[in-house]
Amino acid sequence: DARNGGDVRRRVEEGKKYLASSRPTARNLFWALDRVAAAASNEKDEGKILPALLAEARKIEQEDREACFAIGRLGAELLPDPVRALTHCNAGALATCGIGTALAPFYVAAESGREVKVYACEARPLLQGARLTAWELLRAGIDTRLIVDSARAHLLSRGEINCVVVGADRITRNGDVANKIGTYDLAVLAERHRVPFYVAAPTSTFDTELGCGSEIPIEERNEEEVAFCYGGRRTAPEGVKCLNPAFDVTPASLIRAIITEKGVIERPKEEKVVRLLGSRPT
Repeated sequence: DARNGGDVRRRVEEGKKYLASSRPTARNLFWALDRVAAAASNEKDEGKILPALLAEARKIEQEDREACFAIGRLGAELLPDPVRALTHCNAGALATCGIGTALAPFYVAAESGREVKVYACEARPLLQGARLTAWELLRAGIDTRLIVDSARAHLLSRGEINCVVVGADRITRNGDVANKIGTYDLAVLAERHRVPFYVAAPTSTFDTELGCGSEIPIEERNEEEVAFCYGGRRTAPEGVKCLNPAFDVTPASLIRAIITEKGVIERPKEEKVVRLLGSRPT
């Protein structure tokens, strides 16, 4: 029992390392782990460490709820009217403690009575858009269209989409953004068709120790995720080698604005990021 004996701090560190090893690209995972571990380190009475951990986790939960709503409110102000948005992967309530990040502006806009239609990319190979985003938007009563990833250029070329909103796993000091693989080419398509490309993310996603996106570690996942359909049916020939980077990096130059709970960074670059953050998120 972690409440008894002298190994409680060691077990906290072991748990932190184990969880950190799961997602090398996502910044706010490490931010949250550092905060909870610091709560344990600062508590001198070993019998009070677990309550301190829980209290810090609850504090993070409440902060995240508030951040999600603030992102939704600020993001909704940027959306065209009516909203014909495209999003990629999942950055909604299922991925946060609140109403989400990338999906939050849609919820706020719809709640205010605006007309909202969202096109959700399926997000191969794990289909987070199909399994999570589409499900979540439907439950919220949002008019939703699920599309294969390769259909988005077609839809953009036909003028059916008037904005793109995605989340982020890590944002560097110059405003480069790592997000689910397929985000970079989506940003290029949006630029080509003069459609604003927005990133919605809390300040805990920023990593100001990294100067630019080339410094972000990109998670490489099991090649079987590419060789097999979701559910286990093989679609690739035996013996073929597969590449499966889970994330890519979108340059700041392709981003119209980064929407955070502290404010909107339009046409992001280093001085704007540093000005909004003030200091590195803690």
